[in-house]
Amino acid sequence: MAQHTLEDHGIRNIKHVYWNLPTPLLVEEAISRREGRLAHHGPLVVRTGTHTGRAPNDKFIVREPSSAAHVGWGKVNRPMEPAQFEGLRRRMLAYFQGRDLFVQDCFAGADPSYRVPVRVVTETAWHSLFARNMFLQGEPGDTASGEHPFTVLHAPGFQAIPEIDGTHSEAFIVLHFGERLILIGGTAYAGEIKKSIFSMMNYLLPQLDVLTMHSSANVGEQGDVAIFFGLSGTGKTTLSTEPTRQLVGDDEIGWSETGVFNLEGGCYAKAIRLSATDEPEIYQTTRQFGTVLENVGYDSATGQPDLDDASLTENTRAAYPVTHVPNVIRNGMAGHPQHIFMLTADAFGVLPPIARLTPDQAIFHFLSGYTAKVAGTEEGVTEPQATFSACFGAPFMALPSQDYAKLLKARIAAHEVKVWLVNTGWTGGPYGVGTRMKIQWTRALLHAAMAGTLDTVPMVTDPVFGLAMPTSCPDVPAAVLIPRETWADGAAYDAQAKKVAALFSENFQANYGTVPAAGTAADLLPRQATGV
Repeated sequence: MAQHTLEDHGIRNIKHVYWNLPTPLLVEEAISRREGRLAHHGPLVVRTGTHTGRAPNDKFIVREPSSAAHVGWGKVNRPMEPAQFEGLRRRMLAYFQGRDLFVQDCFAGADPSYRVPVRVVTETAWHSLFARNMFLQGEPGDTASGEHPFTVLHAPGFQAIPEIDGTHSEAFIVLHFGERLILIGGTAYAGEIKKSIFSMMNYLLPQLDVLTMHSSANVGEQGDVAIFFGLSGTGKTTLSTEPTRQLVGDDEIGWSETGVFNLEGGCYAKAIRLSATDEPEIYQTTRQFGTVLENVGYDSATGQPDLDDASLTENTRAAYPVTHVPNVIRNGMAGHPQHIFMLTADAFGVLPPIARLTPDQAIFHFLSGYTAKVAGTEEGVTEPQATFSACFGAPFMALPSQDYAKLLKARIAAHEVKVWLVNTGWTGGPYGVGTRMKIQWTRALLHAAMAGTLDTVPMVTDPVFGLAMPTSCPDVPAAVLIPRETWADGAAYDAQAKKVAALFSENFQANYGTVPAAGTAADLLPRQATGV
């Protein structure tokens, strides 16, 4: 990528450019510029200000000829006209003049056949360190055959003018697929950098017959591969990072005709209330040099981070290179999966801790992408609230969700993959009444599924959701396996289950058209509604 200069991006009159600084120098720069503090054991603690999470209403895709016919336009993928984009870019380039800039040249996609060069240009050292952690490092002099990189121009100190730029607020994330260019401004939340590149990959790779997934993946001692789909807070990173299996990647995975591969070079794990007992590998990364702790509590007198401190946000984060995890596949590649786990944190307490899905059920739940918010996590949320996000990652899926579903359906059939729905949420009642599913139980259920143990136990079918539920599992109380039996009031469970099933149906009908009338969510076959 060396032949692509900053002037190729329209960037001129810069005070100083720091090219591809290594981690120690970036940490030094961040501290000297008062961007962050060095915590005990060496992580860099930073603050993002007003924005402590993604700003989905501030994301746009430029409606231009090369991509307009492919994009799945709608509430998530909102269009921006080229003229507005040009005006925003010109003012952003003017903002860069006279400033120091940091550049990281790296890659997305561990499989060399689908690797894409990425360049992140930012005004802050800590965001450059974040990019270095999150993306893949090439060999010295590696230019990916001179291919024009996906470029992120990142200026958290520059704000849009909604009346002029057509943005929703002063923050903006704008993707131009034709120019392989992303503009990010008005927000210091680093996850916007990571997810904008993911969105680019979600646009590019499916058109090359590669399924891109908001998922994690790991590999067992026998070479068996497992994929974990899930929205934030469902356990995707925690459950895929464990000592008995090698991690492929914790959040963004590609699945080609030859196997799965990591799209990233790092992890961006939720840090709030991390447990040294339940999540030892992830916990340890928060005590390592090079990790970026975003909005994590920090004692300025002792230099100690406080992972239990949610005073700034529940969405505290740890960004670290995947090599901080001791049991990891270094090249980020593995074979085809034998098992897929679709994770949900059901705050209504009606879904089983694990259930075997038919291929049609798998596509239904993939297109639904269900989890639930609990009271107190967001302003105005006072009781459990259903969340549906197609493909378990709708904000990042640039193409129509059916495109990803078709690829998933074909891969499941071709490789005879077993698919499971896993509830990491509540049991014995909804949030506030029941209790959170113990992580030890969930791990035991996953291990039993992957070992084939659950293939030999009797199954019963849930009458509301049509899910096949095992009646026994080693190291898991039998009563936990059947949700209705965990509730003190069976009639209350029935009413709650029917309510949640209706929410599934309403969501599916709203997004994919008319669905067949049926008594269970399992009967809502997406093939009939979407042609998948």
